[in-house]
Amino acid sequence: MAKRPNIEVLTTIPFPESIMQRLKAVNPRIKVTLFPAQTVEEVPLELWNKAEVLYTDILLPGENLVPKLRWVQFHYAGIDYVLDSPLSLKPGLTLTSMSGASAIQEGEFILMMLLSMGHRLPELLVNQSKQEWPIDRWDRFSPTELTNSTLGLIGYGSIAREVARLVQPFNVKVLAAKRDAMHPVDDGYTLEGHGDPDGNYFRRLYPIEALKTMLKECDFVVCTLPLTPATKDLINDEVIRAMKPGAFFVQISRGGIVDENALAQALTEKRLSGAALDVFGQEPLQNSSPLWKVPNLILTPHVSGFSPRYKERAGEMFIENLKRYLHEEPLMNTFNLERHY
Repeated sequence: MAKRPNIEVLTTIPFPESIMQRLKAVNPRIKVTLFPAQTVEEVPLELWNKAEVLYTDILLPGENLVPKLRWVQFHYAGIDYVLDSPLSLKPGLTLTSMSGASAIQEGEFILMMLLSMGHRLPELLVNQSKQEWPIDRWDRFSPTELTNSTLGLIGYGSIAREVARLVQPFNVKVLAAKRDAMHPVDDGYTLEGHGDPDGNYFRRLYPIEALKTMLKECDFVVCTLPLTPATKDLINDEVIRAMKPGAFFVQISRGGIVDENALAQALTEKRLSGAALDVFGQEPLQNSSPLWKVPNLILTPHVSGFSPRYKERAGEMFIENLKRYLHEEPLMNTFNLERHY
């Protein structure tokens, strides 16, 4: 019986040594080469030429450099930028994202924002900076409790499912809207003990076409949608006006989905009680942007996915996908060019 050829794996992202050893131990056929690089040109031609599997962040070589390439595993969950690369059209090439690997930290970030806005933390910090003990503190700082509230999740992927799990102790009524509401199960990567892979935590699942109907009921709203032609500018003035008066809104997914001017107007007019944005249509957000001065708006510099354990979790997912690749099984988190995610 002929010996099966080695699987040459090239990673341009350094992993912790423990993950590197586990990658190499998946199977003797798997040969892992680490070459940290910031540009395609830094990587030696011979490494590109022999790579069958590539693990990378944004490095996308020309098709002529990678004749043997069959699979690219990306380091990030949002990889809509691959659509700008001719490599995405290479026949027989599979692209997979890191969806699910950042669900823990992003879920915690969202929970922090929900509690911070509901309990008036931004106003309390402003008050602290003024060194005041206001006599009207009951009226000014009376909270909107997360407990027994209604939470609307726009998109029900790995991050939203983790949020749905986290709010269960608060007895929150979870509503969710997704593209295909007839399929509540998540078949992507899920960290053990996290998320909602079987779709058990929402009270009702809406098709995205019924988004405004859902929003009318929600005290808190979170957007975790991918950026696609269908979701670009989806959260526009009409949708924002459909939100329950006094609601709070969190956006952590991709800039370009939310009409920032319409959101700012809703906050200024006090139709919404607060909002938190971690992503923006233009990044970095310019210091001249009027968003910095919008009342009751928390701005963070695209940090919701940060974690010192991210590479470890990403490595775990890559190992699972490598095992699937080795056994010619369907890979998790396959990127669909038509859906844009």
